[in-house]
Amino acid sequence: MISRSTIDRVFESARVEEVIGEFVQLKKAGSNFKGLSPFTDEKSPSFMVSPVKQIWKDFSTGKGGNAVSFLMEHEHYSYPEALRWLANKYNIEIEETEQTSEEKAQMNERESMFLVSNFAKDYFHDVMLNSNKGKAIGLSYFKERGFTEETIKKFELGYCIDEWDNFTKAALAKGYDLKYLSSTGLTIVKENKQFDRFKGRVMFPIHSMSGRILGFGGRILTADKKAAKYLNSPESDIYHKSKILYGIYQAKKEIAKQDNCFLVEGYTDVISLNQSGVENVVASSGTALTSDQIRLVNRLTKNITVLFDGDAAGIRASLRGIDLILEQGMNVKVVQFPDGEDPDSFAKSNSNTDLKEYLEHTAQDFINFKVSLLLKDSKNDPIQKAGVIRDIITSISKIPDGIQREVYVKECARIMDISERVLFSELAQLLKKGIYENRKSSKPQQDTNQPPSEYFAAQEQSQMGLVKGGEVSMQKIDQLSILEKEIIRILLLYGNEEVGFIEEITNVEEDGREILSVRKYQNLVSAEIYLHLQEDETEFTNPLFQEIYAEMIHQLNQTEKLVIDQFVNHQNPEISTTVTSILMDEEKHQLSNWESKSIEVKTAKEVLPKAVSDVIFNLRRILIDRLVNESLVQGKEYTTEEKEVVMSYNSLRIRLSEKLKRVV
Repeated sequence: MISRSTIDRVFESARVEEVIGEFVQLKKAGSNFKGLSPFTDEKSPSFMVSPVKQIWKDFSTGKGGNAVSFLMEHEHYSYPEALRWLANKYNIEIEETEQTSEEKAQMNERESMFLVSNFAKDYFHDVMLNSNKGKAIGLSYFKERGFTEETIKKFELGYCIDEWDNFTKAALAKGYDLKYLSSTGLTIVKENKQFDRFKGRVMFPIHSMSGRILGFGGRILTADKKAAKYLNSPESDIYHKSKILYGIYQAKKEIAKQDNCFLVEGYTDVISLNQSGVENVVASSGTALTSDQIRLVNRLTKNITVLFDGDAAGIRASLRGIDLILEQGMNVKVVQFPDGEDPDSFAKSNSNTDLKEYLEHTAQDFINFKVSLLLKDSKNDPIQKAGVIRDIITSISKIPDGIQREVYVKECARIMDISERVLFSELAQLLKKGIYENRKSSKPQQDTNQPPSEYFAAQEQSQMGLVKGGEVSMQKIDQLSILEKEIIRILLLYGNEEVGFIEEITNVEEDGREILSVRKYQNLVSAEIYLHLQEDETEFTNPLFQEIYAEMIHQLNQTEKLVIDQFVNHQNPEISTTVTSILMDEEKHQLSNWESKSIEVKTAKEVLPKAVSDVIFNLRRILIDRLVNESLVQGKEYTTEEKEVVMSYNSLRIRLSEKLKRVV
């Protein structure tokens, strides 16, 4: 296990904006950063990062937390793996305590698959660099392709020896379970026999955006016509071909820096361009481009340049991918290499300077490219030309931005010598059809600019009141949970504040008259809430809120101060996420600058005493109401003592309602 001191150093060193910035393109928004959600397909940014509080919140999904929880959510890391990733990033030496057998047994299957994959990557790389067969076959192949030792190490290329079970034997000897060798696809198991899937192939490890090994691509080196030239790992719990781009790990920083991503087809295209100084390049690994792959790029940049081989047939087949890119609201350019050339061969036959100049000067807008390409096919055939026009307008209809659509329509009309009116009419029909289909298939989404649903639920409940007789127990529980969350919110935001409170004291004179007096006093918000809840012997109905509250009281007893970072960085992801969500909701719904509008607004500190009193009195009112309802059993004969108890409850309800300015 990772030692407590190491964990503390990691949390002290990690900057949430730096960590998330490696995966999401963030832009400054006041004192915070904003970006597109990495968890959903959205057009307007709802992902917020607070450098001051060192937390993040994704308002489209409700997820939130600190740097560790982001890695756990985004990269599916376990808690220890997220800590290790951060320790590596910030050059922190990891101190470990001995793992128990029980802790080792808790390693889940997914993590075991990652461990096996990482071992395979290291093994293939080592075999190629240090064994005779590896150097003679695998290394010589890459050297013939022109790859330098630095490039080979950067992409962690390797070689699987051409023997039936060379790798499998080595993995089993190291203690790796055959179950995970099989589930990752590294070993093929048939009955009582097992053999290497990638035997005799040079290996291309496929990394996640954070550098974890998800799978492999293997290229055969023999002239066996029955075997596939390239072979990928099969789909598994950790490898989904349609959701990853080859080279994204090596390219992500340069993509964000250059604000552009070059998209190619194959592994060697990526490696050759990278070696030639074009590092912001990724590949779809020979598969049709998918929305998930495009979203990976969209997190880093809005600009994508598709590099096509000189093969015209292959270009036409790839044009469909451009429509998917347009749907994501990205800016698309296209570069076509000369006949017979591909990115790999062109990079090798040209200097780094010439390559970069070619990419810069020949990149053209996709509309111009698509029009010139398709018009060659239509020649002078009016019917075919009409089909080309519809094809291009269909692509334009995918663009979410209305202004861009209009610009493209005008450009298309100019190039194709057709009236804008006809094109706009065709575009309108396609857009109308698209809206209708979206309405049929899509589910309504909550507007993230509106308060959460629980806010409206609380308003409705306060307007309706509580129904007697136990018929709305779930309603009362919901209302209690809302109030409990409000108590946690006040403690998180203002628990360490000292403010003035007012206590109403009723004294009964000898003649029976009640004299109301007021006592003013100063107290910490946390102490005030604690004293009231302790007096009522209140326990929260929501187990998570109860756990958070109990830890808060423990902190107060130890240090007389709430340390919010301990909740933000809590090992329990539920606590971390809940606390972060509360803090970021407050961040998002900050009051506008009303002073500029000559509207005087009280500060949060000024209204704190009333907010604390209201939430305590409301909690008491509901708990007393519950006690009253539990005491009332239909048809039961009550003793005088029981009647007095119920009457005292009702009397207390009335007094609380008066304090809350409510009518019972």
